[in-house]
Amino acid sequence: MMDINELSNKIIGAAIEVHKTLGPGLLESTYEKCLSYELVLRKFTIEQQKVVPVKYKGIELDCGYRLDIIVENQIILELKACDQIEPIHEAQLLTYLKLTGLKIGLLLNFNVPMMKEGIVRIVNKL
Repeated sequence: MMDINELSNKIIGAAIEVHKTLGPGLLESTYEKCLSYELVLRKFTIEQQKVVPVKYKGIELDCGYRLDIIVENQIILELKACDQIEPIHEAQLLTYLKLTGLKIGLLLNFNVPMMKEGIVRIVNKL
């Protein structure tokens, strides 16, 4: 299994490639499909729009939470195409990390001039 930091860097490289090719200004769903395709081309195992249930009093409830992309069952990708990353976006990703028990998430905002300006790495300190 690949080191999580190396995996994170490779995912960022794929996001940069998608941004370089498409540029800003498209719909979030377009970036999700293109990044998913890029990750598959790079031989990563991914899941798109994975349902994340909420555990409440011993049962699992589908409350409508869906992960944009999960890579190698290790890193959650939350994609955005907005003016700027807001604290609510970071809170959303942290909630997904807590619900899944995963440690690392990447918030990727494609609506920026340079992709590196749109990347936030969130760590769940389990």
